[in-house]
Amino acid sequence: MVADQTSAGAPTGAARHRLRAAVHRHLARHPSAAALVDRLTPRSVRARTTLAACASVAVVLSIASAAVIVLLRVNLERTVEADAREQAQAVARLATDGHLTSPLPLDHGTDFIQVVDAEHTVVAANQNLTGHSPLAVPVGHSNGHRTFNLDARGHAHHHQRVTSIAATTPTGPVTVYVGASLRTADAAEDLTTAALAVLSTVLLVTVGVLTWRATGRALRPVEAIRAEVAAIGDRDLNRRVPEPRSDDEIARLADTMNAMLQRLEAAGTRQRRFIADASHELRSPLTVLRTQLEVALAHSDPEVHTDLVAGALEDTERLQALAADLLLLARLDTTDHDWPDEPVDLADLVQSTVTARGAEPHQVTVHAPTSITIPGNPLWLRRLLTNLLDNAQRHARSHITVRLTADRGSGHAVLDVTNDGPPIEPADREKIFERFARLDDARSRDDGGTGLGLPIARDIAAIHKGTLAVLDVPGATTFRTRLPIPPEPLQGAQAIGDASLGC
Repeated sequence: MVADQTSAGAPTGAARHRLRAAVHRHLARHPSAAALVDRLTPRSVRARTTLAACASVAVVLSIASAAVIVLLRVNLERTVEADAREQAQAVARLATDGHLTSPLPLDHGTDFIQVVDAEHTVVAANQNLTGHSPLAVPVGHSNGHRTFNLDARGHAHHHQRVTSIAATTPTGPVTVYVGASLRTADAAEDLTTAALAVLSTVLLVTVGVLTWRATGRALRPVEAIRAEVAAIGDRDLNRRVPEPRSDDEIARLADTMNAMLQRLEAAGTRQRRFIADASHELRSPLTVLRTQLEVALAHSDPEVHTDLVAGALEDTERLQALAADLLLLARLDTTDHDWPDEPVDLADLVQSTVTARGAEPHQVTVHAPTSITIPGNPLWLRRLLTNLLDNAQRHARSHITVRLTADRGSGHAVLDVTNDGPPIEPADREKIFERFARLDDARSRDDGGTGLGLPIARDIAAIHKGTLAVLDVPGATTFRTRLPIPPEPLQGAQAIGDASLGC
């Protein structure tokens, strides 16, 4: 039975779903109703906030007003009932002593008194009820000490609180009925209800107006930010949104927007500079290549043809290398690739890379005593080391050292590539990592440098969540790459997996 009542009183989830579906079907069949609902739905944050505030206050005021009215009604009725009971007890004592008189006197606040015997005959009454028939008493209220309500007699339409007390007289048992008017309680309830309605309406209007104004004032900076962002085009990223003076969420939003615009402006500047530099770097070999081909076409001497074709082939190889670097940079600049997670043995990668390069102009010494495995892309990591070695070969005097160690304190693998060439000035240690940047002593293209090797190496290190920087080492130049090493359990799990594959 309880379950039935619960299901009948409160709709279940399935019932609510069916109700929503029925509402949606009704709106689909009646486009005008759907349009009306759409028009009545608040669209702005300001309107929704004001509506929510007013609705919340209205609910609270309704509950509070109902509680006040109920408490007031109960308190007034108890007061009336107490006065009627006191009058009834006084009349009962008179009846018990045999001192009943007719008509009976009324106290203040009492409307009538009537004493009825066991045969339902009026024994005594006050002056207003003298000669009237007995009261129409509700069932169950004929004797004992009870209280009930009756409609008022006469022309006044109000209720009366009736108290009945049974008493024993010398002539037999009687019942004393004393009625007190609830007119004052009804008037007080009506007045209180009207006052609460007026006050609630005034309070709701005040809350609505204050919320509307406060929300508008709070959202004014947001609108200014929106308008400024809408006016910013791709060619005026130097503009900034206005920042309010307050230290709140909107101020932090404006600061974040300006920081984002600053990053976009910097990215646009880098992109334009990169395009200009790439165009310049491509224009020079293309111009030389075209000149060589035009000269070869104009001359029929085989020896001249051979020299020109060799030069054209060299420029073509340089263009191919530059195009490959540009494509790799484009891949590294994309944000849709995942962090490489293939296990890579750095010691083996260093040994194999140096060995594969064969004879070099300057001797390369490798120190990689321990095996260090990190997650990464082996092709990219090999390219990182190759670029560092190419840079070292161009600037070394006689010797290059490659050293691989593990910094267990910070959890990083450390790869140092050192050459004994002239050290890099502190002011240039960040400039060399800019794309197409070459120092004055490395401007010659005959050395093969395009200014992209070190930027590519740093981007590869960053993709592997590592760093690449130039150390301050006297009398030499050291490029240090730091790559994170996974925790020891991961290293052990990878070793077990490798052993299983080996078996």
